[in-house]
Amino acid sequence: MTKRNKIIYWIATVWLALGMVSTAIVQLIKMEKETAMMKHLGYPIYFLTIIGIWKLLGVIAVLLPKFQLVKEWAYAGFFFAMSGAICSHIALGNLNELVPSLLLLILTVVSWYFRPADRKIVSVNS
Repeated sequence: MTKRNKIIYWIATVWLALGMVSTAIVQLIKMEKETAMMKHLGYPIYFLTIIGIWKLLGVIAVLLPKFQLVKEWAYAGFFFAMSGAICSHIALGNLNELVPSLLLLILTVVSWYFRPADRKIVSVNS
């Protein structure tokens, strides 16, 4: 891994982790704006707790060394959560609400793409 790729990976990963932790906290404490948005999108409020917990666990998985398969699941979870949020906002015409989810989606893809070899699943052909 080149120094440039390592820098890109860590910048994207740290920003991704900060974004996911901050939104998880907002969801777990059920801030008024967040609960209003979930109601507006048509989702039950208890989804905030589920998504918030999974985001925190995903951040831990992405930041810890080893556990490559769990990292893949975490990245996939982040991708599905953020792309789902984007689709939900688009479906209701909330285009001004797309930026946070889109940014986290981009950070997820960049972090995943530039992750070091020791954080990737090694394919063994039999």
